[in-house]
Amino acid sequence: MIFDAHCDVLMKLFIDPDISFVDSDKLHITKRELMDSGGKVQCFAIYIPEQVHSDMRFQAALAMVEIFHKKVLAEPEIKFIRSKKDIDSLGEKEIGALLTLEGCDCIGDDVLKMKTLLQLGVTSVGLTWNYANLVADGVLEKRGGGLTRFGTDVVGLLNVQSIWCDLSHLSESGFWDTIEIADFPIASHSNAYRLCPHPRNLKDSQIKALLKKNGTIGVTFVPQFLSQGKSASIKDVINHIEHICSLGGEKQIGFGSDFDGIEEMVDDLVSYSNYQNLIDELDRLYSTEFVKGILFENFVRHYPR
Repeated sequence: MIFDAHCDVLMKLFIDPDISFVDSDKLHITKRELMDSGGKVQCFAIYIPEQVHSDMRFQAALAMVEIFHKKVLAEPEIKFIRSKKDIDSLGEKEIGALLTLEGCDCIGDDVLKMKTLLQLGVTSVGLTWNYANLVADGVLEKRGGGLTRFGTDVVGLLNVQSIWCDLSHLSESGFWDTIEIADFPIASHSNAYRLCPHPRNLKDSQIKALLKKNGTIGVTFVPQFLSQGKSASIKDVINHIEHICSLGGEKQIGFGSDFDGIEEMVDDLVSYSNYQNLIDELDRLYSTEFVKGILFENFVRHYPR
């Protein structure tokens, strides 16, 4: 069984309403691929494309929630996950769908908008994308600012409602501000900076701090975050797993593919159906217990609700 902590299917369905979630070849993740490849829980991110005007971003977020219900949850095998109990109750042929938010740009400075999204079923919140919003700075914001006063209020709300606080995409200052106060931190799709010094990756000190706070990190399949070369392979994915485990992350590591949010792909890992190629390599190298943990159990065990 596979728990994948991040994909951008909803963004693609938002941009092109004619795409079918069931079996479109324009998607890296479809219902058919989930059913055929061992998918058990898939996180679907609300990510608002940059070209959407700031005044319309909350409406766009609501539109993606509607798409989630009409195109994803409309499939009878797909069940809405809002608690660990929902995961535990999934039938053998059922797949859980978890709704997440990637970046708080859409709420502006209005905490009521965040409360609305949580009421609608968002149970993991990424504070930023790559740039600044009114919560914090993202990793590519040149000033590198940390968590704002409003951002502190948002993290407090996530704590009270037992919501994952996703640190992927945060500036380094924002990371350190947030790790101090977040009760349920994760990094849904980030890799190790030591192996690949991309600003989206986490330094060893950050990984150790996240692990100390009982957080989970999802190794992601973005080639630029895996290797400094022109391409990346499953071996590179394994290298990042090994490094995070060397820091103590054996029971706090999983996957956050970023499928449908990327254009360049890892060799032999170009869509959800290729997860089996990765699983075959994991099975060759590691114990069954470790493989089950990284594929599914670690993220489920740390789900806070």
